[in-house]
Amino acid sequence: MRCRIARALARPLVLAAAAAAIPLMSAAPAAADSIVVGGFPVDVSESPWTVALSSRDRFGGTRAGQFCGGVAVGPTTVLTAAHCLGEDVLGAPPDRISDLKVIAGRTALLSDQGREIRVRDTWVNPDYDGASNAGDFAVLSLTEPLPQDSVVGMAAGGDPAYRPGTSAFVYGWGDLTGVGDYALSLRAAPVQVLSDALCEEAYPGSADGTYLAESMLCAGEEEGGRDACQGDSGGPLVAQGKLVGLVSWGSGCGRAGSPGVYTRVSDVMRTLGWGTARAPRTGV
Repeated sequence: MRCRIARALARPLVLAAAAAAIPLMSAAPAAADSIVVGGFPVDVSESPWTVALSSRDRFGGTRAGQFCGGVAVGPTTVLTAAHCLGEDVLGAPPDRISDLKVIAGRTALLSDQGREIRVRDTWVNPDYDGASNAGDFAVLSLTEPLPQDSVVGMAAGGDPAYRPGTSAFVYGWGDLTGVGDYALSLRAAPVQVLSDALCEEAYPGSADGTYLAESMLCAGEEEGGRDACQGDSGGPLVAQGKLVGLVSWGSGCGRAGSPGVYTRVSDVMRTLGWGTARAPRTGV
């Protein structure tokens, strides 16, 4: 359930504009009966802060232009993954994508539910490192506000929501099976927060990336089967009712021993100087 370009190889999980019409294959497909790699369908009312990033000009109308996920942390402020806004994904800098929008309040991508809101400004973390995948976050400022009840609180450093073993949910419209079977309706997958030691062992440093506990969070199941996949990058990982992670990268979808890696939201808050559980209304 991620949004990387080639998650099966070393994934930030997005759909590249040039390959949007071509199913992306995984080197190790998830189980055939998995849904959002171990998930289930949900109505957006259960996770109203989950939004889709859209550009029909770049990705066509088959999926309403959806190419990544995002999460509303303020009425006009959305967090997503930095790699979602890369030129290798969009084909141009984000400020040159004239139809870049956030789709909010919509369960089925092709329905007329909810709103499509234009993005006014984008800010991509200048310290994002594409080699290690550290600092994988960006901020979108919207032209119109979302309702306050469509905003999720964020877990600051030291919050018990980050403890290993904590139950969490990841949300998105990404690949259901790891072989290019993309969802048209919102899905959620139950996962658990995993220990930093386990994730450091899984990703000690390779072409996939390097797990860095101070800026990353690991979640999934040790035996595999529940995970994010391509199309989900930038989407929310929520534990104890708070945002703890943004879908970022990993190796394959739902593989045993290769859990999903998320941008740690407490590090985002520290970097941006957001000292409270909610972002400033005006974003960065």
